[in-house]
Amino acid sequence: MDSYLNQNFDLKSKHSSDEALEKWRTVVGFVKNPKRRFRFTANLSKRYEAAAMRRTNQEKLRIAVLVSKAAFQFISGVQPSDYVVPEQVIAAGFQLCADELGSIVEGHDVKKLKFHGGVSGIAEKLSTSTNTGLSSDAALLSKRQEIYGINKFAEPEAKGFWVFVWEALQDMTLMILGACAIVSLVVGIAMEGWPAGAHDGLGIVASILLVVFVTATSDYRQSLQFKDLDKEKKKITIQVTRNDCRQKLSIYDLLPGDIVHLNIGDQVPADGLFVSGFSVLIDESSLTGESEPVVVNDKNPFMLSGTKLQDGSCKMLVTTVGMRTQWGKLMATLSEGGDDETPLQVKLNGVATIIGKVGLFFAVVTFAVMVQGLLRSKLQEGTIWSWSGDEALKLLEFFAVAVTIVVVAVPEGLPLAVTLSLAFAMKKMMNDKALVRHLAACETMGSATGICSDKTGTLTTNRMTVVKSCICMSVKEINSTNKASFCSEIHESAIKLLLQSIFMNTGGEIVTSKDGRREILGTPTETALLEFGLSLGGDPQTERQASKTVKVEPFNSTKKRMGVVLELPGGGLRAHTKGASEIVLAGCDKVIDSNGEVVPLDEKSINHLNATINEFANEALRTLCLAYLELKNGFSSDNAIPVSGYTCLGIVGIKDPVRPGVKESVAICRTAGITVRMVTGDNINTAKAIARECGILTDDGIAIEGPDFREKSQEELLKLIPKIQVIARSSPMDKHTLVAKESADVIILDDNFSTILTVAKWGRSVYINIQKFVQFQLTVNIVALIVNFSSACLTGSAPLTAVQLLWVNMIMDTLGALALATEPPTDELMKRAPVGRKGNFISNVMWRNIFGQSFYQLMVIWYLQARGKAMFELDGPDSTLKLNTLIFNSFVFCQVFNEISSRNMEEINVLSGILNNSVFVAVLGCTAVFQIIIIEFLGTFASTTPLTYSQWGLSVVIGFFSMPIAAALKLVSV
Repeated sequence: MDSYLNQNFDLKSKHSSDEALEKWRTVVGFVKNPKRRFRFTANLSKRYEAAAMRRTNQEKLRIAVLVSKAAFQFISGVQPSDYVVPEQVIAAGFQLCADELGSIVEGHDVKKLKFHGGVSGIAEKLSTSTNTGLSSDAALLSKRQEIYGINKFAEPEAKGFWVFVWEALQDMTLMILGACAIVSLVVGIAMEGWPAGAHDGLGIVASILLVVFVTATSDYRQSLQFKDLDKEKKKITIQVTRNDCRQKLSIYDLLPGDIVHLNIGDQVPADGLFVSGFSVLIDESSLTGESEPVVVNDKNPFMLSGTKLQDGSCKMLVTTVGMRTQWGKLMATLSEGGDDETPLQVKLNGVATIIGKVGLFFAVVTFAVMVQGLLRSKLQEGTIWSWSGDEALKLLEFFAVAVTIVVVAVPEGLPLAVTLSLAFAMKKMMNDKALVRHLAACETMGSATGICSDKTGTLTTNRMTVVKSCICMSVKEINSTNKASFCSEIHESAIKLLLQSIFMNTGGEIVTSKDGRREILGTPTETALLEFGLSLGGDPQTERQASKTVKVEPFNSTKKRMGVVLELPGGGLRAHTKGASEIVLAGCDKVIDSNGEVVPLDEKSINHLNATINEFANEALRTLCLAYLELKNGFSSDNAIPVSGYTCLGIVGIKDPVRPGVKESVAICRTAGITVRMVTGDNINTAKAIARECGILTDDGIAIEGPDFREKSQEELLKLIPKIQVIARSSPMDKHTLVAKESADVIILDDNFSTILTVAKWGRSVYINIQKFVQFQLTVNIVALIVNFSSACLTGSAPLTAVQLLWVNMIMDTLGALALATEPPTDELMKRAPVGRKGNFISNVMWRNIFGQSFYQLMVIWYLQARGKAMFELDGPDSTLKLNTLIFNSFVFCQVFNEISSRNMEEINVLSGILNNSVFVAVLGCTAVFQIIIIEFLGTFASTTPLTYSQWGLSVVIGFFSMPIAAALKLVSV
């Protein structure tokens, strides 16, 4: 079975080819209910539509860029446009309509942009300011929304409960059973009148309706879970300026006229125009398929929704939102295409296909055997050409039983059980601060054998503070009590340069929040430096007013530094740089001494500074070097900022404490067969110190720097990688932190390493839960098929009727999935090795439990069939009905207790934590209650008869004995 599944139903967890997606759909073959079976699979035709739209976008933008380039040559000859502002727009207080705005940005229309007064002119016509942003007045925002729309793309309308009922009714086998029920009703009423002749038909109809409504309820609840998860996924915020205040705003609340602040790794949330910024590179591949990044600046200010900032930072004026953007239209099409099915869903489709074919074969043979028995008796009686109504109903009953065997045998809910389990896990993980964007990610994390973790904020608390410094060659500890003395001990000129460097060469920003408080925005490193500058009495506003920024080079993970060029009040230019200590220090040839004078950087001074860097690093401090350079007047903003000739201002050591619980989590990962590696941009000594503190770096482990790692050959890497535990001085090629977070399948909302462990545990739980469910379902399948088949062959009739089999199907399929697929994870899951993607899904342990349980149940049922009447002294006309009821009751209770045994496939104690799973307890309770109702009160419809207390007791005991049998089986090693 596993080789067949790996050959035909093997799918990658991400980016599977269209051929692979098409292949398994072709192999599936017989499907009872395609609408339900393929509900959570990708709509490939919609995917092809989206691909065609991308190609169209690519061509549109290529032409637009060519046109805009040509337009620059003739820009001086712009003629007045014939654009007329619609009255509705004028009445609302604006001078540009949404269509005109859309045509400017989407069409890269330089002429129209120039005609409307450039970016500032468009801002004015949108009644906004590029400095203060929009007013937060609700009435004004509502009016703006009416004219320009909202920043949401059209999504398919949520399905109501009755749609799920209709889809459940599309099951082919249920429709055939429905037809059988109608024929049975007609024939039965014609022969026996109403209501006696309607019992059999109504019983089947009632069972079908029960199955349909329970299935629809389960599917509807599942859809609501996904709806809730989608809402969580959409809680994406971005920095905007409104009412002259920086604030966080949901991207779905953005309106034309908003001023958005974007940084490296951010996705552009709407179409817009570049207002100001530095070194902006845009990746438009998601929209156009083009991999080459686009430079955005004053000359090319057009920014499209859905693209990403590959480098730099900027302010953007929002012009077009929602479905008026190409991204909105593309996303609407993609949302109809759906997500890729997960590897486990596809594999279970394969399992369902195999079992379905076997079940179909048994159903046909069972029907043939029962019909042959009826025909043989009629031949012996010589009545082959004369048929009574009872005989016709008998034939119809045979057909209904055969169809019901197919209903039971084809586990249509098997692939959906994966979705149910994944949805349940995703909901729980959300509570544990992990946002899962794609279902397959849960499975992938369950099979993970290695975790590469960033240091800052994941292994550490992300609350950085400057705790040590070496300014003017003097090492000092920084704390709240000595900051005043710190300033008095350092020369005033050095303090001025230090504050200028901190406040002007920064990617952070000090803003005033809505409640009037001062707030620092930026990375934790920038925040720590700005707080340090403020504690020294610095005033960022004064520094910004005193000098003009000429050029900015934002922090670059490749260069490991950032820089700024300032035009000073008295004339002249000064460059400031900061970054990785050893890299910036290597570009310095001077230093400020203890007297505040600039002196050459001799060997003694270099050794002192390098020793300081190592001392700080060995104390697990992140070190940064700050330096400056007086530039000649010939410097142009088109030139790159120099990397050498600097004067060293000093070195700061920034503390970021290790998170509580990280060391324990790393130890658990090691026990679970998961190797944890730390990938960081820090100095190697800092990285090693923190890795040891976290328990990541062991005595036999290797710590390596990114540049060395990248120079290794393939053969060397194969030998090294198993031992590598730390990569320091990493580049974006090694970790892609910011961009990776945006495109990740699982986002750790609290950036806590312990949460990664929780995700891995839930991933394993999903896999194990589905295995439990498959084990339980296959046991029921095997017993139900063999019992009905063998009885048909030996006696010419089946002990389990259509109505009874439909009830068993519901226990096995919908209720079984609810009970077993929603089991929470246990700590025991992290004491075993991960399951590989190519591992056998139905393991030897599962086959042992399946065959052992099936053998026990078959022996009991066959014994009851053979000796049951004598054993219970059953005689009279209803003795067979009584015995069949007893067999049916025993069979159901075997499944109830087998469901409990399936909670753990290897451990004998299956009751541990059972009361913590309310769904499981509720399913068991409902099954038992409904079984009592079916036996005691629905005998006419379900072909049962009330049982005595002793018979009930025996049924429960037979079922209960499946638990010690299961425990004994677990002692057999496989």
